[in-house]
Amino acid sequence: MTNHIRSTFRRLFSLAVFVCLNSWLVPAFPLDVDSSHEPLSAQQEEDINRFVDTISVIKKEYAKPINEKKLLENAIRGMVGNLDPHSEYLDEDAYKALLVTTNGEFGGIGIEVTTEFGVLKVVTPIDDTPAFKAGIKSGDYIVALNNIPINQMTTDEAVDQMRGKQGTKLLLTVIRKGVTDPMKFNLIRDIIHIDSIKSKMLDDNYGYIRLSQFQEPTTNLLITAITNLKKQAGGHLNGLILDLRNNPGGLLETAVTVADVFLDSEKIKDFNKLIVYTEGRVPEAEYRAISKGHDLLDAAPLIVLINEGSASASEIVAGALQDYRRAMIVGTTSFGKGSVQTVLPLDHTHAIKLTTALYHTPSGRIIQNQGIIPDIYVPEYKVGKEDSTADIEPIREMQLKDHLANISLDGKNVAVQPTLASLAHDDFQLYESLNILKTMRMLNSKP
Repeated sequence: MTNHIRSTFRRLFSLAVFVCLNSWLVPAFPLDVDSSHEPLSAQQEEDINRFVDTISVIKKEYAKPINEKKLLENAIRGMVGNLDPHSEYLDEDAYKALLVTTNGEFGGIGIEVTTEFGVLKVVTPIDDTPAFKAGIKSGDYIVALNNIPINQMTTDEAVDQMRGKQGTKLLLTVIRKGVTDPMKFNLIRDIIHIDSIKSKMLDDNYGYIRLSQFQEPTTNLLITAITNLKKQAGGHLNGLILDLRNNPGGLLETAVTVADVFLDSEKIKDFNKLIVYTEGRVPEAEYRAISKGHDLLDAAPLIVLINEGSASASEIVAGALQDYRRAMIVGTTSFGKGSVQTVLPLDHTHAIKLTTALYHTPSGRIIQNQGIIPDIYVPEYKVGKEDSTADIEPIREMQLKDHLANISLDGKNVAVQPTLASLAHDDFQLYESLNILKTMRMLNSKP
């Protein structure tokens, strides 16, 4: 059996047999098959022999019987998982779970995670999920599940633990920057419905759209939301805030079409009209998306609101609109996840999700480990209900000494529009973004 394994691995070293049938973020591309059949070097022979001998020793000496299939799967899992935080081996269950997740509904607590320092780091909690409602935040480190340390389980096992039937309980132990003691959250799993678009009118025909994830229908939903807001505003919005905070990303194609909603391909001249491009080691990993759209806002001022939970596809949209000076980017620096993962099936039920390229904004900026730096930095600031908003509320005419009262022609006072103090209390970053948007329109300046 040992000789058979050696023979098998020699063939695998001689042939690249992966064929890409599906992808997570980028269009699938077939990888070239290397049919050169070049003989293995002495070092490669030694490495294969050491690998196979390790399997043989474990099978013979390990305290409990273990089959070769499990050993080989563990070897692949470790080999892929140690490349970077986003590459992973997908066994049959993980592969199915990935396909289910992209459909927009699954059971669990509602967080996007990555691995860091041997534990799970929260990229973002998904809107209106158990994790979001409990107060889990981007940047939190999950160190234990049901009091079992994360470092005692694989990433797949940890993710499986967080998923589960609706109504079942899960205890998360979390470490948060600035908090001395570990925090415990008792969560109840639920069916996670990902509604990627929410919209509303804020004030004086200024629109707001919250985009929580980039799924297949997201662009059409965005267009519908903008159209409805424009109807409410009498045909033209004074400005729009696109909220990408805590948006972990999703499909690359959707990010491209979302950005294109706000770009006028006939007017942009720089960067060869690129929205995003990727570069990898193989030509098939290279991807270029060109603007073909017409600005649905008709050049009305636009703000894109981001934070440290804005990742991947969110950063593509923010980076493109920033490069073309189509939007003012407001908030805090984004997550910095600028790598492309492609799902490469190994057979009908197993695959690897492998990092194959890096994203670049139209101007050539690399997103990976850098993130998108906002044009205007606005931290997440909590204004207490008891706090005065005098220092954040813009001064109004009615606050000036001896101001002229607002009198109608018939001598009666006209009602003054309510202040936006409640918005400042509920969401300071959004409040500040609205003030910036009003200033942009007032100055009639394009970012």
